[in-house]
Amino acid sequence: MPKRKAAIAVGGVAALGAAALLLPHANASQTDAKDAAPKTLKSADASNLASLIASQLGDAFGGAYWDASKQQVIVNVVGNNSNVVNTVEKAGAVPRSVNNSLSALKTAAKTLKSDATIPGTAWSIDPKTNQVQVTADSTVTGAKWAKLTSTVDSLGSGVATVKKSAGTFKTLVSGGDAIFAQTDAGGVRCSLGFNVTASDGAPAFLTAGHCGVAAKQWSDSQNGQPIATVDQATFPGAGDFSLVKYDDPATQTASEVNEGNGKTVQITQAADATVGQQVLRMGSTTGLHDGSVTGLDATVNFQSETVPGGVDTVTGLIQTDVCAEAGDSGGSLFTADGSAIGLTSGGSGDCTAGGETFFQPVTAALQATGATLGAGGAAGAGDASAAATDPAATDPAATDPAATDPAATDPAATDPAATDPAATDPAAGDQSGTGSDQSSTGMDAGSGLVTSTP
Repeated sequence: MPKRKAAIAVGGVAALGAAALLLPHANASQTDAKDAAPKTLKSADASNLASLIASQLGDAFGGAYWDASKQQVIVNVVGNNSNVVNTVEKAGAVPRSVNNSLSALKTAAKTLKSDATIPGTAWSIDPKTNQVQVTADSTVTGAKWAKLTSTVDSLGSGVATVKKSAGTFKTLVSGGDAIFAQTDAGGVRCSLGFNVTASDGAPAFLTAGHCGVAAKQWSDSQNGQPIATVDQATFPGAGDFSLVKYDDPATQTASEVNEGNGKTVQITQAADATVGQQVLRMGSTTGLHDGSVTGLDATVNFQSETVPGGVDTVTGLIQTDVCAEAGDSGGSLFTADGSAIGLTSGGSGDCTAGGETFFQPVTAALQATGATLGAGGAAGAGDASAAATDPAATDPAATDPAATDPAATDPAATDPAATDPAATDPAAGDQSGTGSDQSSTGMDAGSGLVTSTP
């Protein structure tokens, strides 16, 4: 049986656990705070720092975002408690005074879900504006629009805003090339997101949940023989992701995303998104596009494609200003420095006029399915060998790792793979031919197809 190598792949994964960053006590002095300069961080580290600070601030926490121009974490603070401000500054972030706590904004989002779940609407929490951003597509008119705006008004001044989108919210499945399936309604096409290892050790990949619901078996060519079968699929509800296992147990996965034109990005970790983060999206229809994260914990009310007049509500998504079109569903959302962020879910607009696109967080999909990026390791936990060679990549406090980890001065002492990554990742030593040339399939580079090798 011929082996298959996946064109989009993820191998060694850097640790995603919380950074060993010690926050100050609430009674730290103002003098200490003045001496603490904001940390300069990679975007992938911003969510870790924000989470650590949030756990210390409680109801005073109003959300956080990454300032891409300064590479700093901005933390929204409710009230004028000097100890809270001091805590933020000592942690290395920049405090910003706001009116709404994160818990209050989440309560507002729950009200929207209970009172205004209307097809063609979406909302997410935007820490930059310190509000819930509500979006309505072109189908929300008349009584539906009136109901939506009255619900927003009922939340109170400065809690939520609503805007119109020119397109319609839809999942982005289409007939065409990339990964294919046949249904009673005809052919459908999606995009492969990231190759993973299932909890039982089987080779698999992640794609959109609505793709996995639409069809059980998937092929790497139009009208071709199936090469993978859906194992788990979530849509609608708490996410939009599928785990699809390759039928050939000899399938090998690499650790890169093919951007097209012979360029690849090595994926080193799965990471949570942060508002303000710069991201890239790869899809089989439109190829590579970039943009930024604009909202988190988004709820999207897609027009149901199976129930006339119905709604398919999906929660927990990432909102961005990256464009996407039909057939891009399931494709990779990632960062230029190699963090896997999300799977394309759906949105409005196109790559000519622009629009909003929503993504399933990769970290949540890995946790729910028990899968691991690439060739192995703990699901969502990463590959210690990557962190051992560059602790700062995953730990903002790594400027002095020995202060919190005695073994940090000698990573090899606790991680045999630190001196030889190939020892724990068979794909690390040889990834040639895993995505740089897809000419044998007749498909565009970066489409997420698998290619046969002797």
